[in-house]
Amino acid sequence: MQTILGANGQIAIELARALHRHHTQDLRLISRTPRKVNASDAAFAANLMDAGQTLAAVQGSDTVYFTAGLPPNTQLWETQFPVMLRNALAAARAVGARFAYFDNTYMYPQDARLQTENTPFAPVGAKGRVRTATATMVLEEMARGEIPVLIGRAPEFYGPGKTQSFTNALVIDRMKAGKRAWVPARANTRRTLIWTPDASRALAMLGNTADAYGQTWHLPCDDDRPTYASFVALAAKALGCGDAYTVVPQWVFAAAGLLSGPAREIRELLPRYRQDNLFDSTQFKRRFPSFAVTTYAQGLDHIAHARHEPPS
Repeated sequence: MQTILGANGQIAIELARALHRHHTQDLRLISRTPRKVNASDAAFAANLMDAGQTLAAVQGSDTVYFTAGLPPNTQLWETQFPVMLRNALAAARAVGARFAYFDNTYMYPQDARLQTENTPFAPVGAKGRVRTATATMVLEEMARGEIPVLIGRAPEFYGPGKTQSFTNALVIDRMKAGKRAWVPARANTRRTLIWTPDASRALAMLGNTADAYGQTWHLPCDDDRPTYASFVALAAKALGCGDAYTVVPQWVFAAAGLLSGPAREIRELLPRYRQDNLFDSTQFKRRFPSFAVTTYAQGLDHIAHARHEPPS
């Protein structure tokens, strides 16, 4: 049996689809209020803040995927995320399950260097420090060697469904609503974005590949890396709307943060949008050459036509 911890987010939903379609139909989905994705799924309610509930949730599992997320609230990240992960690792160790950790890039330097699996951590802000601590926790578990462990790391998302990302919220969703896109900080920096179904499909593949364990993997992305101006133009073509956009300066988010919680939460990440974001997934593509990466044009076309599940 394979188990997904934090099973209600978009990555987890698409992971359940990918696992069911390509690897196993014996799936258990874990969250406080779990919902089946596939008819054969087992839904199991558990609070990952509780070590006993987490252990009960993973009993009988041979593979555990940690895809849990939290709202963009720094206090929650600092107080809850490490506890949830610690409980999940301890539970996987107790039952002897393989452990696949879904990670992001908040711990990477906020500059234009090419990001590889060997990029050193250089966190800026609270979220970056939390992600450094949790990634280090997983790396220490990997080094301990008691259970097989891997990390699948992704840059910023874009995608179908309820994908949570600044690009979806500020660009795609606004354009779908007939509004001007909002581009954070600069329109001419190059961005690496990952199509969420690709991220989940790749994580499922890694979790079911024995020699993938003991390593960190950058999940596969389109290497085109468009600027936001180019991305808006691609979205406009797919959505059949205008390509007008407004560049929102960093100081606007800073000022809005005085009144708005969400605006405060984005401020820590804004320097990343003033630089090229060059995320490299060569290692994955060399190991899995048959994996078909969704291009930006294809992804935006799927969004435009509400096709949430791209071809396998």
